[in-house]
Amino acid sequence: MEDSVGNNGVSANNVAQAIHTALDWASTPDARLNAVAFLDSIKRGDVRALANTSFLLVKKNWSSEIRLHAYKMLQHLVRLRWEELSPAEHKNFANLSLELMSEIADPCENWSLKSQTAALVAEVVRREDIGLWQEMLPSLISLSNKGPIEAELVAMMLRWLPEDITVHNEDLEGDRRRLLLRGLTQSLSEIFPLLYNLLERHFTAAMNEAGRNQMDIAKQHAATVTAALNAVNAYAEWAPLSDLAEHGIIHGCGVLLSAPDFRLHASEFFKLVSPRRRPIETSVPKFDQAMSNIFQTLMNVSREFLYRSGSSPGSIDEGEYEFAEYICESMVSLGSFNLQSIAGDSSLLPLYLEQMLGFFQHFKFAIHFQSLQFWLVLMRDLMSKPKNSTHSAADSSAVSSTGSGEVENAKKKTLSFVSDDFCGAILDTSFPRMLKREKVLHETAITLGALELWSEDFECKGTFSLYRSRLLELIRFVSSYKPLIAATKISEKIDTVIKGFLLSPAPTQDLAVMESMQLAIEGVVNAVFDGSNDFTKTNAEVQFALFRTFEGILQRLISLNWTEPALVEVLVHYLDAMGPFLKYFPDAVGSVISKLFELLTSLPTIIKDTSVHSARHARLQICTSFIRIAKAADKSILPHMKGIADTMACLQRDGCLLQGEHNLLGEAFLVMASSSGIEQQQEVLKWLLEPLSHQWTQSEWQEKYLSGPQGLVQLCSEAPVMWSIFHTLTFFERALKRSGFKKANWNSENSSTPNSTPINPMASHISWMVTPLLKLLRCIHSLWSPSISQALPGEVRAAMVMIDSEKSSLLGEGNSKLPKGSLTVTDGSKVDINKEGYAEPNGSDIRNWFKGIRDSGYNVLGLSTTIGDSFFKYLDVHSVSVALMENIPSMEFRHIRQLVHSTLIPLVKNCPLDMWEIWLEKILHPLFIHAQQALSCSWSSLLQDGRAKVPDILSILSGSDLKVEVMEETILRDLTREICSLLSVIASPPLNNGIPSLEQSGHVSRLDTLKSLDTVASCSMVGFLLKHEGLAIPTLRLCLEAFTWTDGESVTKISSYCSVLVVLAIVTNHAELVEYVSRDLFTSVIQGLTLESNAITSADLVAICREIFVYLCDRHPAPRQVLMSLPNITPHDLVAFEESLKKTSSPKEQKQHMRSLLQLATGNKLKALAAQKSVNIITNVSMRQRSSANAPESKVDDGDVVGLAAIM
Repeated sequence: MEDSVGNNGVSANNVAQAIHTALDWASTPDARLNAVAFLDSIKRGDVRALANTSFLLVKKNWSSEIRLHAYKMLQHLVRLRWEELSPAEHKNFANLSLELMSEIADPCENWSLKSQTAALVAEVVRREDIGLWQEMLPSLISLSNKGPIEAELVAMMLRWLPEDITVHNEDLEGDRRRLLLRGLTQSLSEIFPLLYNLLERHFTAAMNEAGRNQMDIAKQHAATVTAALNAVNAYAEWAPLSDLAEHGIIHGCGVLLSAPDFRLHASEFFKLVSPRRRPIETSVPKFDQAMSNIFQTLMNVSREFLYRSGSSPGSIDEGEYEFAEYICESMVSLGSFNLQSIAGDSSLLPLYLEQMLGFFQHFKFAIHFQSLQFWLVLMRDLMSKPKNSTHSAADSSAVSSTGSGEVENAKKKTLSFVSDDFCGAILDTSFPRMLKREKVLHETAITLGALELWSEDFECKGTFSLYRSRLLELIRFVSSYKPLIAATKISEKIDTVIKGFLLSPAPTQDLAVMESMQLAIEGVVNAVFDGSNDFTKTNAEVQFALFRTFEGILQRLISLNWTEPALVEVLVHYLDAMGPFLKYFPDAVGSVISKLFELLTSLPTIIKDTSVHSARHARLQICTSFIRIAKAADKSILPHMKGIADTMACLQRDGCLLQGEHNLLGEAFLVMASSSGIEQQQEVLKWLLEPLSHQWTQSEWQEKYLSGPQGLVQLCSEAPVMWSIFHTLTFFERALKRSGFKKANWNSENSSTPNSTPINPMASHISWMVTPLLKLLRCIHSLWSPSISQALPGEVRAAMVMIDSEKSSLLGEGNSKLPKGSLTVTDGSKVDINKEGYAEPNGSDIRNWFKGIRDSGYNVLGLSTTIGDSFFKYLDVHSVSVALMENIPSMEFRHIRQLVHSTLIPLVKNCPLDMWEIWLEKILHPLFIHAQQALSCSWSSLLQDGRAKVPDILSILSGSDLKVEVMEETILRDLTREICSLLSVIASPPLNNGIPSLEQSGHVSRLDTLKSLDTVASCSMVGFLLKHEGLAIPTLRLCLEAFTWTDGESVTKISSYCSVLVVLAIVTNHAELVEYVSRDLFTSVIQGLTLESNAITSADLVAICREIFVYLCDRHPAPRQVLMSLPNITPHDLVAFEESLKKTSSPKEQKQHMRSLLQLATGNKLKALAAQKSVNIITNVSMRQRSSANAPESKVDDGDVVGLAAIM
């Protein structure tokens, strides 16, 4: 191959100059572009000239940059153009590559050049068959014996050899990869002895030379050891474990764990082999033996570390702690995936568990954090039911070949080693680690000693909430397994915390410890008394001990006389946590209720100083606690309902209970009533709602405040009335949510007619609740009307702008932190309800009130529709339509989205079939007309000008242009998705009974029985919309336009509506519908496939295309015309496509034919169908997780070209 090298001298100089220019940033951009183009032409040109020139340029007389690029050119040739060389040239090329390894074995050579030389030889070996490797192996062994540098090069080559197995390479086909894997597997008997020899010989030499102070030579040997370890790690993920053990690799890497210079690389090997899955073949005993050896190797290292760090932690530096973290990570993998390998060893298993406990208890957070995952996996698996057992931590040693009985025996055996002391130690370690370092006072931190708590400074450890949730899950598992131990430990810890807290010089500033333990006790109590643990079957003696322990905890809590609002809140949370205990210990319920009322009355009711809002917030938390305890205590609280009611009445009479607090206590009553049957529920609702109905239905306040916008403006200046309306409405919402039936509580005993259908207890209240609400919502909606908004007072106009938390949410920044007085009402919205006692509301108060009324009002209407007749038959549809739709043209997009989501979707879902004619057109017609026009305008603006024009922009007072643009686009996408969701609901199967499934129908002949559109409209809501022109036209336009908008989620939702349209066109053969589907919809769906954003729903879109063509091409010429308008299709292609469809009735195969045709006809320009590179999975290779960058969104180019060719 070098015969013509001399003739290529000029060419080599030219290539060298081009490489220099391309890499030199001092070159002009044009010069760099020209140089790159020239180099590409060389790579694409004559393959022999490329080889000869590249071999010239790797010589030492060229600069490192040029040589490195020449190596890349050689590798390119081998990978992509190897077949163009003859067999003789292949052999010559391989010999020249091997010679380069000898030439570059120089201490002065650049490491990257050595690596690329080794990579080139590996590339050649991969491209040839196993015969070349067999020929080359003696030369490689001989080369490795020459010296440490040559040995390092051989190790590098061995490291590069399996690269295409462990790292996916899209240029290497699956078959070639499998052949490479097979060839390498057959060669492991030669590769592993060579690697072991390199490790042993050069490690010994490095130690000897270092002992003689020959540091330069020692470094060369050390580099060879490192290269050999890197090579070993390239095989660790996929090579049979038995081979690694048989040839001494596991032993060799284990020895190097004790060598400070090599231990991190050696630990990487164990990190890779530890999670290896147990094989199913007959090699299980060899695998288990190898894994057992790995266990013992790592346990020896762990034992030494744990002893040293326990006895003299000062002697261990950060490097050793980092190494210990790696060892711990491997130990976790061993226990999580391969504990079955030592499950039968009664001496090794307990020692392993003891060491993992030592890691869990370690004061270094990073080491503790690693071990947490093991204990979580172990306890989850050990505590799982037999049918849920998995092949993880606790699987038996024969899990692959035996039944579940042996698995359960192995679990029981493993569980027997998790003793009381183990569980106690886990809990003792977990409790203090519930704290976050940033929240602990300096004085408290001192008492913790060297213990490292979670901190924001820790990298790659996730969030504190995620860590704490894992810790709590472990606490629950341990508590479920050893309830008495958990009860004792939590009792001792709470006793210690309370005593320390009472002695604290600044208790209100040192709440972190108390707050953290509240979560711990909640976890323990839930685990011990939760229904899944079946407490009633617990041993009577254990039950008595548990009762006594938790009763002691409860008495200590009740005895605390705290009056500071912050302390009261913490105490209330502790009482909440005891709720499940109260279910089994009803005698304690009375004392808890008394304590809650005592705490409530200890805090002031009227708070004029805004700096002490915490007292008000604490009162609300106390009232909320009644709800939580009512849920948890279940029927244990029923005997106390009358006492609670009497106390409520007394507090209300004395003016010590505000309306918002009364609402929360009322909700608690509804929870209690739900446990006692329908009659009790109705009585409670009547008791709670009758006083409200007298106020809510009075005509005086409605005429004064709800007769028009000016009345509402006046209302906004009268805080007591304003907040009274808000609390009344939110209680309606709570009552509707709590009035559902519990299946267990509804039976024949609750009804005078055994087979009668239960009536919702809220049914009789809907009419009087909703009528004033509609007036209220109509007034609020009218404020956004331009003619009215201009005349509003400044404070009301200020209240109509977007709040900061909404802006943050739109920007994807999460909810901004709300003031402490803000509570989450039942629908999840946050409203500041601390203003109940104020006389002068400001703009912020009015804004919160508007938001609260809108949130709860829409929810009340939506929930009311679920009750059926009480809403649809007894309410005036005109009043509902006017209230919701009269001002929809002036409503902001975010408000329309909320209205659709909370009210209109439930209304559509629950509207009785015989009410469609009365309700749907009046409600949906104005919505669809406005939505289609508004969305079309805003999307056109976004796609053409890059800026979505939404009415909400007037609500955004400030912010950078970029942020405003982001918020606008988010608002637009949210409304688009909600409207598409509404159409998806309309197309849902429950609302479209009787429509056949094309997937089940198969051949067209099965759909020859046609129905009229009138017939279909009586059982299909989509058919009903099509029958009414006012509903049909805007929705059909929306369907077409949605496919041009770059929002895949919206297309996913609307595609189900389009599918039903296709079915109706087929079933009814309605001329206009068939024309629309065959031409307009077919064209739009194909256009939708040009957008990459629709890749997620491409399968559905192809299915629609297939249905349109298969079922309608013989009824209408449009489907064929649409396909023939595509830029790259020929008549022959269409004929071949139709022939393929006729040969199969399988929908799946027909979809594949349609997909292939669309790709062919568009020249592969349908980005949603862009072929994904298939990942070839090799069963004995562990796949690594890799992040992939999201592909950028494609833009739509609306040019002047007409037809489908315009979108290609």
